[in-house]
Amino acid sequence: MATRGTLKGRGAPHVRLRVGFVLIAIVLSFFAARLIQLQGFDPHAYAAAARQADLQEVVLPAERGDILDRNGEPLADSVDGLMVVADPKMTRAQAPQLAKFLANKLDIDYFTALKALRGKNADSRFEYVARRIPATQATEAVQQATDLGFKGLTTRRDPIRDYPGGDLAANIIGFVGTDESLGGMERSFEKTLAGKDGKETYEVAGGSRVPLGESSTVAPVNGQTITTTIDRDAQWYTDKVLAQAASASGAASAVAVAMDTRTGEILALSDYPTFDANNPQGTAKADLGARSLSDVYEPGSVEKVLTLSALIDAGKVTNRTKLTVPNELHRQDRVIHDWFDHPTMHWTLAGVIAQSSNIGTVLASDSFEKGQLRNYLVKFGLGQRTGLGLSGESPGILPSGAGWTDQVEDRVDFGQSVSVNAVQMAAAVNTIANGGVRVSPSLVKGSATNDAGQTVGTDHATTERVVSQEAATQMMQMMERVPDPATGTAPGAQVAGYRVAGKTGTAQEVGKNGTYDGTLDVSFAGFAPADNPRFTVYVVVKDPKSNKGGGTNAGPVFGRIMSFLLRRYGVAPTGTKASHLPVQWGKGALKY
Repeated sequence: MATRGTLKGRGAPHVRLRVGFVLIAIVLSFFAARLIQLQGFDPHAYAAAARQADLQEVVLPAERGDILDRNGEPLADSVDGLMVVADPKMTRAQAPQLAKFLANKLDIDYFTALKALRGKNADSRFEYVARRIPATQATEAVQQATDLGFKGLTTRRDPIRDYPGGDLAANIIGFVGTDESLGGMERSFEKTLAGKDGKETYEVAGGSRVPLGESSTVAPVNGQTITTTIDRDAQWYTDKVLAQAASASGAASAVAVAMDTRTGEILALSDYPTFDANNPQGTAKADLGARSLSDVYEPGSVEKVLTLSALIDAGKVTNRTKLTVPNELHRQDRVIHDWFDHPTMHWTLAGVIAQSSNIGTVLASDSFEKGQLRNYLVKFGLGQRTGLGLSGESPGILPSGAGWTDQVEDRVDFGQSVSVNAVQMAAAVNTIANGGVRVSPSLVKGSATNDAGQTVGTDHATTERVVSQEAATQMMQMMERVPDPATGTAPGAQVAGYRVAGKTGTAQEVGKNGTYDGTLDVSFAGFAPADNPRFTVYVVVKDPKSNKGGGTNAGPVFGRIMSFLLRRYGVAPTGTKASHLPVQWGKGALKY
């Protein structure tokens, strides 16, 4: 028994040894296979994956291009700012408390901060908590958080968009939000202004950068500067004068356009109400855009400038043509009235303009050939966008085809049944100031391409003759009778020492249901010096609750803006005498 037991005990170690060798062989085979896989089949991929786990990538923000006025003064620029970033592995444990602290200190959303502090996933080591924070505010917040025992917060450079003028030209400049540009040039020229962010990638270990570890940098490409045609001082003054007039009359809104007559460059483009581009929160959505481009309305009697200059150019009338004008005119589907009751009047065409007679304008326009007026209005730029390059511009409404009936043409003659935006109409009137040649308006000095791929600016301005120099001169002489207190309806538009040519407008507003709603738009368009024009100014005041005349409300605004421009640019009076065209004819005609 002892012998058998001894032999049995001796066999056990051999079994165990054989099993051990098998297990070792299996393990060695596994490691050999893994080594072959790593070294032979895809060594680079596995090495890269290992390194990637320890690499951190951060954004290097590009600096946004400035938006400047014509003299190089900033309308929008970038100032020093910081982003606050978190290492979620260090902030996750106290995320709720830290998020509450940062929400109060940085004025950011609590839940957005909480999400960043917890990280996108368990391995996240870099998250944005807040962007574009003033440097002092961000530095103080991170320091205070550190003093309170919070870890894992750092700051990095992150330029902030700044608007030195606040509300100056805000409706056309727009503004930049936390993550996107909103409105105006900021949005329309986003790709040009924004540039392209860079990035830095580096190796980390234990949450810290490895001093001599792997790293790479792609430098940011800063955005391009855009220079506008805006004159900052003229814009400021126009904004101020327009706001005062609109507020005084209780108007719903108002716009003003000031142009260089010869080049079409827009010196001021004002909208009321406006907003502070540095603090746009809480502003009504309707007040954030450029009404001067997006809002369309019937131009009223300012349209007569286009109608009658076209009629003169077509050889149908002159500024001395005699007309017999009744108190009302029965035409097809309706009765046409003037803005005031009067006996049958013997007005010249100059008198029709001076007294803004709808009836006289329609009677004179009866001599147009079929389609002739509409062709002229297309050349004046109606029914099409101005080409400034800003998104959201309306082309207006110019009836065509079956929509252009005899009844519609009667109304278009004096500014109804046609809709325009303010820049469109200013450019049309400027055509007369520029001797009958339309020059396309510009808001960009030089050249720039917007996000829609449209290249715009003064380098691309176009000109087209619409009416002859003679027709433009005759219209100018008639328009001089409008601010003349002896003959016209807008003495408040005069500029002391200068010859001024202009035209009033009063139009009914079309409501949401497509019919006139009882509110009015009042306007004045003109240029000076009348016999050698340098500037064209157009003012529209919408739905004033008092002072509802184009001559008494918009006219004085025009006068103040024009006076400022003439002084600012040192334009001397021409020293010539103003037109004294007869406004009446026949027995008893007034002599002026």
